[in-house]
Amino acid sequence: MLDVGSIAPDIDARATDGRRFRLSENAGRVCTVIFFFPAAFTPGCTRETGRFVESYNELTLIGAAVLGISTDKHEIQCKFAESLHAPFPMIGDSDESIARAYDVRWPIIGRAQRVTFILDPSRRVLAALRFGFDVNKIRDEVLLLADKLHQSKQP
Repeated sequence: MLDVGSIAPDIDARATDGRRFRLSENAGRVCTVIFFFPAAFTPGCTRETGRFVESYNELTLIGAAVLGISTDKHEIQCKFAESLHAPFPMIGDSDESIARAYDVRWPIIGRAQRVTFILDPSRRVLAALRFGFDVNKIRDEVLLLADKLHQSKQP
């Protein structure tokens, strides 16, 4: 898993909205929240993504971008994003290249672990959060850190 302070690899992939998502193009944001999850349509992953959907407006007002990634096929990720009305891009990483680059892959089962990264505009890792199935704690920590970053940017 990427350590706090390291520079996150760039991401250039087709998102569920049909556009290319390029992490390097989020430089104007207060932060970028990237959450990895094992599989679409599972109870824990659905709850976790749902919490980010619920928090999206608040995160956007703070100046944060949100991205969800699983090791599902693109088509499955698209159906998952549509089912939850996800307003943010999601990426199906079926070749696991992003999961490998971020070092979040379970070694034997070949799925992404549940990890959330918060990156500054230069892609430096500010936080790497792992709370297992406690999706409320993940969301609360993300909001707290994103708000602190937003407040520190205020004149």
